[in-house]
Amino acid sequence: MVKYILGIDEGTTSARAFVIDEDTNVRGFGQAELTQIYPRPGWIEHDPMQILNVQLEVIRAALRDAGITPDQLSGAGLTNQRETGIVWEKDTGRPIFNAVVWASRHSVDIVQGWVDAGLGDLIQQRTGLIPDAYYTASKIRWILDQVPGAQGRAERGELLAGTVDTWLIWNLTGRKSFVTDYSNASRTMMMNVETLQWDDELLGHYGIPKSMLAEIVPSDSNFGDMEATFGTSIPIGSDLGDQQAGLFGQAAFKQGQVKMTYGTAGVLNINCGSTPQRIEGLTPSLAWGVQGQTAYEIEGVLFSMGKTMQWLRDDLQLIHAAPDSEWYAGQVSSTEGVYLIPAFTGLAAPTWDPYARAALIGMSNATNRLHVIRAAVESMVYQTRDVVEAALAGSDLTIPELRVDGGAVKNNLLCQLQADLLGIPVIRPKNAEATIFGAMLMAGLSTGVYSSLEELESKWAVDRVFEPQMSRDQADSLYAGWTAARELTKGWTKKVPLS
Repeated sequence: MVKYILGIDEGTTSARAFVIDEDTNVRGFGQAELTQIYPRPGWIEHDPMQILNVQLEVIRAALRDAGITPDQLSGAGLTNQRETGIVWEKDTGRPIFNAVVWASRHSVDIVQGWVDAGLGDLIQQRTGLIPDAYYTASKIRWILDQVPGAQGRAERGELLAGTVDTWLIWNLTGRKSFVTDYSNASRTMMMNVETLQWDDELLGHYGIPKSMLAEIVPSDSNFGDMEATFGTSIPIGSDLGDQQAGLFGQAAFKQGQVKMTYGTAGVLNINCGSTPQRIEGLTPSLAWGVQGQTAYEIEGVLFSMGKTMQWLRDDLQLIHAAPDSEWYAGQVSSTEGVYLIPAFTGLAAPTWDPYARAALIGMSNATNRLHVIRAAVESMVYQTRDVVEAALAGSDLTIPELRVDGGAVKNNLLCQLQADLLGIPVIRPKNAEATIFGAMLMAGLSTGVYSSLEELESKWAVDRVFEPQMSRDQADSLYAGWTAARELTKGWTKKVPLS
């Protein structure tokens, strides 16, 4: 009998679902976009009920596409946009406010207040994270501040809060499982990376009752059963934040292995093994807990990768679809000195400046849309070098190769430029959907479809290796121009405040 695994992938711009068989062949797929809500510049929200309903819709679409019924599934794995914060009523399941999305700047002033109160070092010591509105804690605090009576209700145990994985699991299991995993919890700015539990002292400073928060468990735990939703037993066998799922899907199980995801955001992940490692500008987090072993990672988050392509398509209307960027960018041999710094919601790693804003620098009368499109593609390459440089400068790590995934890596020009700028091979796997496959493979491991990490590693295969072709002098010169342009964007909203 064929064994099937369901993959639940709740992203920032869309919800997706996959069905694979035990040989990792895709048998079914469903996808639908999520509505992006922009209350003001720099703020991004989602409707939590739409997140749930759209995810259910695409799961059913994937099952139909596969031609199977829910009772044929061996289990399910879940991966999700991280750091997004949701608060809801325990009794009714009704959200008290929209989900505040990871990239949103709603809570910049809250985080600044914590830093001004002297909490910055404590936050970084306990959580490994650089205090920023990116993380979940300040988003929950912001929602509690905005909704009248919410703080009192939270203290009385009437409200629950969590990241998107917790929200989905709670609903999909008929409100029976209130859990999260190491990877997601480590991105909230509330979990102690040493104890792997919520940090009571930080929660006290934040004013967030611990009773609001889910139980933290390893990533390959039994996260509950979806029988209440689908009428048949479907165990959820894995829960991983999207970037850690990508690291797992790239078979980067060993210390020192590195992957870069080019999704809505861009994220560099380095497997650090069983001990957390701290590098200035980057963040130590939990990669996963699997088969009784805990793995840490170093992470460099870049807010705008695919989101920059979406901006070119939807707002500037310079391209019809994101894949068009490769053709247009390839029509010119260079940007002729034009740089796009996509700090639409500030700069993330390794700079961490929430007051920076995007800029297009270096234009002349000869600049046309082809140069702008190429500058957008190149911005992904330069940002990646930013975090790689930070990793190399702050540790004794070596990065001999870069495994890449995400929708943008179909762009051969992007991959070649990345190899050129870093001076190392860039390896694109045959399966560029590393994130969702990471969640499904771990679910297969925890439900007995697969027997070992070695078996999973054997399923990873290379599509193409991009070797460096550009001279190091040229690569360094181009990167120097980028760093000069990036510096000009720092602190922009302090100089010119948003109205």
